[in-house]
Amino acid sequence: MRIFNKTNVYDEALNRIRFLFDEFDNVCVGFSGGKDSTIVLNLALIVARERNRLPLPVIFIDQEAEWQGTINLVKEVMYSPEVLPMWFQMPMVITNNASSYERYNYCWEEGKDNKWVHPKDEISIKENKYGTNRFHELFEAIFAVEFKGKKACYLAGVRTEESPKRLMSLTSALTYKHVTYGKALNKAKEHYTFYPIYDWSVSDVWKAIHDNNWSYNSVYDGMYRHGVNVIDMRISNLHHETAVQNLLLVQEIEPDTWEKISARIDGANTIKHLKNNSYHCPKELPYMFKDWEEFAMYLKDNLVQEEDNRNLVMSWYERNKKYLITDKARSIFFRTMINAILSSDWDGTKIINLTTRPEFNTLKKFVDGKITPENYEINMKYDSYLR
Repeated sequence: MRIFNKTNVYDEALNRIRFLFDEFDNVCVGFSGGKDSTIVLNLALIVARERNRLPLPVIFIDQEAEWQGTINLVKEVMYSPEVLPMWFQMPMVITNNASSYERYNYCWEEGKDNKWVHPKDEISIKENKYGTNRFHELFEAIFAVEFKGKKACYLAGVRTEESPKRLMSLTSALTYKHVTYGKALNKAKEHYTFYPIYDWSVSDVWKAIHDNNWSYNSVYDGMYRHGVNVIDMRISNLHHETAVQNLLLVQEIEPDTWEKISARIDGANTIKHLKNNSYHCPKELPYMFKDWEEFAMYLKDNLVQEEDNRNLVMSWYERNKKYLITDKARSIFFRTMINAILSSDWDGTKIINLTTRPEFNTLKKFVDGKITPENYEINMKYDSYLR
């Protein structure tokens, strides 16, 4: 249940950021080139001007396989006199969800600059001195080095509208004083991440951009022209599990970028030719399988190349099999598993999003004895997972 104040999300977000500027001498913004981080950046700049805290540190971890529209916007931001640029173009390893064969992509490989999707910028940070080359570990590692011995926080554009898991994690526990909308990067070092627009809707985001005439990523216009639903528009590197479908649009929106992506990323060209069938579970069960479970296990045994990933797929099933007590739940679970396999989602994002949904949690509570059969019967009337 959501409880709304009499104020609006724009003013609430500004007040959250004002509180954080008062609490932390070091505030920086994580910028991805997407619409949500665009909002956070501009709101933080408003507060930084109020508090005489310019230039504002802004972090962009450049994963090389980026839209040119993203790089154009990042460059505009990083060259602003109000910004202290922290544009990282350094060797790192990220998951390649475009391929079942090449698990990782090695960004900014030395000696392969002729294959880079875009060149390094003269003001970027090019040396990785942070003790890790894994993308998801870099945020904490960068803070540990750049803000050593200092209390600091990182503002990011995460919204709970996009994920039930996020809604639960950002509203159910305290992170810092009275604040729930964040997480500790390293509590001992007083390093935190906060999400000040966590309660915004996608319409709130675009209204703020329109009303304030803020610059935004031109790729969104291309997506709109090609019929992408507004709520499904994603700006991220072009081989992440949430952006693989964008490979189908690159050739139309940014043909020059497509030429570089197809030569740089293993599996990109295959996905383009296979189109939607490459990463979506089919709507109808193939006739040669008796159920979705058999189909999922067949794909696990015959499509997943690495034994570690086959074991990972089985671990998803082993952790959740006791909760698959209805035909509906089994169908949804194994179709999600199929989607994860087809998109090489070895981070388990799709399974995690499914199993943290309220419907699935009702199943868990019933199986674990945390709700009574009577309450289960009531929920059956409203919950499609229970029927």
